[in-house]
Amino acid sequence: MKKHSARVAPLSACNSPVLTLTKVEGEERPREPPGPAEAQAPAGTEAGGRTSRHHWTCSQEQLRKVFWGVAVVFCVCASWAGSTQLARLTFKTFDAPFTLTWFATNWNFLFFPLYYAGHVCKSTEKQSVKQRFRECCRFFGDNGLTLKVFFTKAAPFGVLWTLTNYLYLHAIKKINATDVSVLFCCNKSFVFLLSWIVLRDRFMGVRIVAAILAIAGIVMMTYADGFHSHSVIGIALVVGSASMSALYKVLFKLLLGSAKFGEAALFLSILGVFNILFITCIPVILYFTRVEYWNSFDDIPWGYLCGFSVLLLTFNIVLNFGIAVTYPTLMSLGIVLSVPVNAVVDHYTSQIVFNGVRVIAIIIIGLGFLLLLLPEEWDVWLIKLLTRLKVRKKEETAESSGDLGTGPQSRNRRARPSFAR
Repeated sequence: MKKHSARVAPLSACNSPVLTLTKVEGEERPREPPGPAEAQAPAGTEAGGRTSRHHWTCSQEQLRKVFWGVAVVFCVCASWAGSTQLARLTFKTFDAPFTLTWFATNWNFLFFPLYYAGHVCKSTEKQSVKQRFRECCRFFGDNGLTLKVFFTKAAPFGVLWTLTNYLYLHAIKKINATDVSVLFCCNKSFVFLLSWIVLRDRFMGVRIVAAILAIAGIVMMTYADGFHSHSVIGIALVVGSASMSALYKVLFKLLLGSAKFGEAALFLSILGVFNILFITCIPVILYFTRVEYWNSFDDIPWGYLCGFSVLLLTFNIVLNFGIAVTYPTLMSLGIVLSVPVNAVVDHYTSQIVFNGVRVIAIIIIGLGFLLLLLPEEWDVWLIKLLTRLKVRKKEETAESSGDLGTGPQSRNRRARPSFAR
């Protein structure tokens, strides 16, 4: 079977109520969308060699990725907003955010089996489960997945995953889903700041502006409710969740690098195994100490719990493996679009007040998130585009002035009688 060398830097659980992990392996690394200058091509030229018209060209492959991108954006938006709203409904009858976090994380175990099922259906050279497992274990080093590797390279991320999810879900109990979802978008700004400090990533002024907007949005969101203790605690929980998620992503890149599809699926399944083996004791302790207590298992809203877990699993699958069919930027747009969806639902189902300060805060944080989606070479592309537009304008001006200068004048010269002999 062919070995694919393309690797994609994993995303941490930053985009869902319960961590999202990686941007995973692709059979091939998807090409980034071309810059404006690259996408523009002359459609025809005049006899003199001058370009007469310019058209934007789009290959069939790009059209396919855009089409899949629309489907992925819809799926990300629906699963993200749906899981957040289901979590809010769950807490009305089942006040146990940590137990819900533990229950949903257990479903991560399904990642590798689902990946292997896709491998069997798609690959021409099929491998056994054992062969595929061993190949994916090379992600952890030459010795594969040893006990030492499990505790040093997987367990810390399992803890961060649990903290991110728990803080996010606990925040839903304190404040409305709209505020929680929009504040969690600040995660991307925290990732940039940590990457710049720890990983020495390239400094970008526009991303510093985005980080400032995110911080300003957090302050304004706190002010929108008048700095009440209940609201401040909820906002602090969301910011803590976003920070844990950002730390997860940066540490993953620092310690493990990037992962292929199979490697990422295996890693997520390992997090599910870690959750079952080592986190199970915590909800048990919380139950017997009556911190998270329920009278009987019949009182548990299993429909909400399973619905939340399925939507969250769907969100993580699409966000991690959608890069195989579309551009990463399009997938990220689904997270931003989930904010207005949550706002509409909250407007009709809760007592949320969309005053001017809250609306401005939402817009500021959303703008900062969109600025962070700009590629690193966005300024180069912009300069090329402006240069091309300027050149085209000069050409059109020269053509129009040339037509005006040659047409009437030549006709006048032909019509004027000549007295010279």
